[in-house]
Amino acid sequence: VGSGKLGTSYPAKLAAILIQRWYRQYVARREMRRRYTWHIFQSIEYSGEQAQIKLYNFLGYLMDNFTPSSNERNLISHIFRENEVCRDAEWERYFCYKNIEVPEIYSGPHLTFPLTVEEAVGLVEAFRNKKQQLHSRYVLQLLLETWKLLRMLPNINRISTCHSKEITICGDLHGQLEDLLLIFYKNGMPSLEKPYVFNGDFVDRGRDSIEILLILFAFLLVYPSNVYLNRGNHEDHIVNLRYGFTKEVLNKYKMHGKRILKLLQKIFSWLPLATVIDQKVLVLHGGISDSTDLGVLARADRHIVRNQHVMTKVVIFPLSLQSISRVFQRRASFTYPKPLGTRDCFQNRSLQDFSDRIRVNMENQLELSRREEPTLNAQINKPEQESLSLPHQILDLLWSDPMTQDGCIPNEVRGGGCYWGPDVTEDFLNRHNLQLIIRSHECKQEGYEFCHNRKVLTLFSASNYYDVGSNRGAYVKLGPDLVPYLIQYQASSMTRELTVRQSVGRTERSALRVLREQLFAHKSDLLCAFRKFDSENTGLVSLNDWASAVESVMHLDLPWRMLRSQLVTCKNSEGTIDYYEWFNESQLSKHIDQSLLETLYRHRSTLETIFRIVDTDNSGFISMQDFRQTWKLLSVYLKMEITDEAISDLAITIDSNHDGSIDIDEFMEAFRLTDKKSRLERGRSMFMGTTSDLTKLEGDPNI
Repeated sequence: VGSGKLGTSYPAKLAAILIQRWYRQYVARREMRRRYTWHIFQSIEYSGEQAQIKLYNFLGYLMDNFTPSSNERNLISHIFRENEVCRDAEWERYFCYKNIEVPEIYSGPHLTFPLTVEEAVGLVEAFRNKKQQLHSRYVLQLLLETWKLLRMLPNINRISTCHSKEITICGDLHGQLEDLLLIFYKNGMPSLEKPYVFNGDFVDRGRDSIEILLILFAFLLVYPSNVYLNRGNHEDHIVNLRYGFTKEVLNKYKMHGKRILKLLQKIFSWLPLATVIDQKVLVLHGGISDSTDLGVLARADRHIVRNQHVMTKVVIFPLSLQSISRVFQRRASFTYPKPLGTRDCFQNRSLQDFSDRIRVNMENQLELSRREEPTLNAQINKPEQESLSLPHQILDLLWSDPMTQDGCIPNEVRGGGCYWGPDVTEDFLNRHNLQLIIRSHECKQEGYEFCHNRKVLTLFSASNYYDVGSNRGAYVKLGPDLVPYLIQYQASSMTRELTVRQSVGRTERSALRVLREQLFAHKSDLLCAFRKFDSENTGLVSLNDWASAVESVMHLDLPWRMLRSQLVTCKNSEGTIDYYEWFNESQLSKHIDQSLLETLYRHRSTLETIFRIVDTDNSGFISMQDFRQTWKLLSVYLKMEITDEAISDLAITIDSNHDGSIDIDEFMEAFRLTDKKSRLERGRSMFMGTTSDLTKLEGDPNI
């Protein structure tokens, strides 16, 4: 080699190169794991939202098609509250709190009205120290005052910065009180010098949604010109049935929970839709579309329009055929038609009669639009056009997401709103003389993300959203220069104890557990896909064929070959996969028809939502008759036949004490996988964790 000095440096350089190469490979593998973990979580979250919207639309379709005498209509009619056309004064009497006494032994916060700063701060401290929940009398009084105030606010709040203060904007909190308390600790509580905008999705999935609402509403009452609340897609009582907020309130306020929920339903409908800062920055929850018009939104009666129900009750006829086509194309998968003929022709129809009429024929709708366009142009004046298009504009505001390519297409991943591109952003900002859109609605690993040439900022304030260590939270501060200053954080003390490697590993394990559940829920479809590659019916497929079959069913765009070792243990010596044995590894109950069981498992959240709807008195129990009616409703929604015998067998199996009623929580718990539940499933995310599940977390040695 020459000199000894050069000889000793060569091995050192080689070692450095090898270490560098190993480290790059390690970082690449870790990044791949991070990406597929994130993809699993988001795909499953959005599929749940899509199912929720489709169920809501289905129920709306039934309400339009069944007569008042129909048993099926009675089953679901209370969702839409058609008989509750009350004046505000009548509702205020219903929500009256004066007959509720606060016992002397109550040691929680006491409130007087008008509310003081000290009382609002005291509420924060009480919830921080977990001393005691706020008494139901004070809850109703606080909510009633909030409702009165919100009814006076415009649809779009307009606020200004000044040289002496910045405006703080927070994204989704989703019931995670830890995050709100950490924001207040780092940034200070709302005050005259420290205004806040909270950008929707205050509730659901987390365990402290009601406490977050009470804190935000308290500061809103104290500082009505310095605290601004935008509505999110989860500020909706039907969404709350699925994602946990309803159960949380009923569990914490057993005596007056029903009144509290009804008042919150009123409050949610009056939350403002957006906030504009210095006439240049628009803050809204979801996003925009190519038809979003702030002028139209500013004039709307926002409390009349529901979050999701807007998709079923209105058919839009804009002036131009191009607009008609665009609207129909974007709503094709999620809209149900009005019936032809009078209501009399449906007098004797049952649910099954409509099972073939659920989806709208878009070609017929477009052809009808072409024929009727001249008439529509002549007949519909501008105010009528605005009222017809308004519901879809609000839906876009609450549910839409940005995309990288130009254009505006239906958001079929979530099931509502749209995907909009940079060109739509540019056009919208130019039309309204704006420079930035701040939105939330999407979990981001760093808590925020810029897109569309930094003209759209996504902000998410619920850290550890999918699991401990899965993501940071963030909030943003805007001064007079309107340059975003971002602050990131992670609220959980457990997060600080985890190394980067432990955090990635923990999140990955949670994602894989959720993915295994989804694979089981699609068992029948996967078996059909495997059999296409297994012409001799050996029960074996190659690794490549296994990966191709799984992707053809799941459509998750995941690296299935790389995931195989973590999803499948039944691989034989020849390298093939025994797919029958794979499914046998995680069986649920052996006593129920497996096809029915799979259907139940795949649609368990939808089924629970229907159960909660049927449970009109919020008792947690439904009768056998309602149980059968629920399954009948579900069978039409899923377009499948479920025999009465199968339903009876299921009911008998679940009704273990033979009292003739079904405990909803026990029923849903009976059909979970036996695998250890992740934080994701047990209430902190898209699945159905009850408050009792959350309580068990604290003493669970596995968490």
